Amino acid sequence: MKTDRAGREFPFVPRIINPLKLEKAVFFAGEARIRESAAILNECMPWLKTEILSSPLSVLRSESQRPVVFLFDDTSLPIVSAARIRARNPEAVIVLLSANAFIDSTPPQAAREKYPYTAKADLVFAYSTTSLVPPLIITSAVRAAEDLINIRKSSRIRRFIFLVVDDEPRWLSQFLPILYNIIGQRAGVMVTRTYEETLRFLFGVDDEAQLGGRELHNPGHGDDVVCLIADIFFPRGNQWNADAGRDLVRLITLHYPRIPIIIASKAKEAMDFADRNFVLPKGDPGSLERLKDYILDYSGMGDFLIADKDGRVLDRIKNIHGLLRLVLEADKNTTRGRKLRSIVEAYGQKDKFSTWLYMHSYRELGDILRPKRSQGRRLIALLKGHLQKEIERLDATPLDIDGFKVFSLEDLAEALRAVPPAALQPLSDNDVFSSWLDRKGYSELAEELRPIHGTGRELTETLILIIEKWRKIYARESRPLLKPHY
Repeated sequence: MKTDRAGREFPFVPRIINPLKLEKAVFFAGEARIRESAAILNECMPWLKTEILSSPLSVLRSESQRPVVFLFDDTSLPIVSAARIRARNPEAVIVLLSANAFIDSTPPQAAREKYPYTAKADLVFAYSTTSLVPPLIITSAVRAAEDLINIRKSSRIRRFIFLVVDDEPRWLSQFLPILYNIIGQRAGVMVTRTYEETLRFLFGVDDEAQLGGRELHNPGHGDDVVCLIADIFFPRGNQWNADAGRDLVRLITLHYPRIPIIIASKAKEAMDFADRNFVLPKGDPGSLERLKDYILDYSGMGDFLIADKDGRVLDRIKNIHGLLRLVLEADKNTTRGRKLRSIVEAYGQKDKFSTWLYMHSYRELGDILRPKRSQGRRLIALLKGHLQKEIERLDATPLDIDGFKVFSLEDLAEALRAVPPAALQPLSDNDVFSSWLDRKGYSELAEELRPIHGTGRELTETLILIIEKWRKIYARESRPLLKPHY
């Protein structure tokens, strides 16, 4: 085990999506399957305490200054005071798990008019006794609550947010487990259900007329959004038509052209966007694998794509070494170099370099490059200098595991065997292992470690098994991440 190295070392600062962790999940529900799903949280989120309450009075007596989620159903939420819950729990999120067919398929305004108790909830999810059973959706509901707490809190930490715009809780219950399985701990999710709510989140305004021109003076959270997933039909004022979706796509394209857009709809109007965006037909199982590929390719989570102005993919770059080779090739005065230089310049304008670097745990470098708007040779020189500097630091940036300094996969396997499991659990839960491996260029291994939750020796053995498998693969392939792409 290496514990020091000659020369300067650089600290590894992991990307933590949610600095605020939920401390407790409080269940008060008439439906037994909801109460029983607390066991799922104990298994999948072992750091989270669960509490099952049996009366409205016990709910109102529950008090915490820490982040907490309250989970109710259609029988329990109507008989409690949301105001009193929030007064005693200032960091609380209230979740409604509803089996009411009207609530599950209806815009929020209509649901609140017919069933006023739905207005008490911060998040609404649908469940059923057949396909959408509570154990299948509970972790996504709780994860969405934790994301909401962290997004609400003002913080200077840069965020990575998937914005999901849809007015139907039923579809959210179907889709969010799939989305969370794809993104792991690399990004959070924000759900909005109306056009106005979406504008406030993205731009900090209630009406498009307040936006002005291209320059945003009050950008809201739009700077933190890495992907938009939206239906075409959702409420705008008292109207429910495709204009809301069309106008949202237009505003995103105008103000945030770097944000990839996924249209989640089977409506014929969705095909109007098929030439420039990914269309996900709701309920089409065959589209889900393509959805994962699209998210990885265009949100910065997967390979760095080299594509021409028509969207044709010319190459894929898997790590920062390949990114530097791209820049070096673009610096050449050749036909290929000039073509790549035009692509690099367009990417720089759309923040594609900084987005990819953020998602692969090069936070400081992303911060340096993001505000730059250089062009031509000046942009190439800027990228080349900073990428070379970052690569030089890679071998001197260890992962610290309970005092053990890890520089290589061999070190990592040794540390996993030596360190107590309790010290490994928070690193696995917060995606620290994968973040460090992403930086080192082991993107495939990093992906397989997302997400792995557990405790004790079982967690240790699972991590070691995966690490050893990929050590053998990389040894056979002679570290393919070092092979040039150009």
